[in-house]
Amino acid sequence: MLKRKKPRQKGKFSFTRFFQKFKEGDTVAVVRELSIPFYYSKRLQGRTGKVLEKRGSAYYVEIKDLNKPKRYLIKPIHLKRIEQQ
Repeated sequence: MLKRKKPRQKGKFSFTRFFQKFKEGDTVAVVRELSIPFYYSKRLQGRTGKVLEKRGSAYYVEIKDLNKPKRYLIKPIHLKRIEQQ
């Protein structure tokens, strides 16, 4: 569970992660960036899902919660692409 950043990293975030692009169907993991507000519960941290569409500067991600698929609108700085083999 992410709780804090290391002292040298406080208040900073990566512009590369802020402006990253995803395609529909990409598999992503939710990795919260602590210096930017994340408006969902902490239990989404580490969950994986598929990108459904882009809405504004954020992406709709479908994540299964027990067997029910749910859609979340998440900014790209909180997402990390997962490579499929």
